[in-house]
Amino acid sequence: MKAIVNVALKQGVLDDQGKATHHALDTLGFKDLVKNVRIGKQIIIELNTSDEAQAKEEVTKMCQKLLANTVIEDYDIEIVG
Repeated sequence: MKAIVNVALKQGVLDDQGKATHHALDTLGFKDLVKNVRIGKQIIIELNTSDEAQAKEEVTKMCQKLLANTVIEDYDIEIVG
């Protein structure tokens, strides 16, 4: 079983990397197409369980303890078989 965790800054938190990427895309000719850019990270974890509920519970603990700074970041967990 695999867990896919997407972590991104919460709305309202300044995303300097996203702003820089947006500016770069503007200068590359995508100014009329790109409205906003937010940068995040994706973490893929191989798990030793076939219990989806247990996997989600344990990965949530991982996010809260290490993988995400819950003060400024949100996370989303997807469990795939």
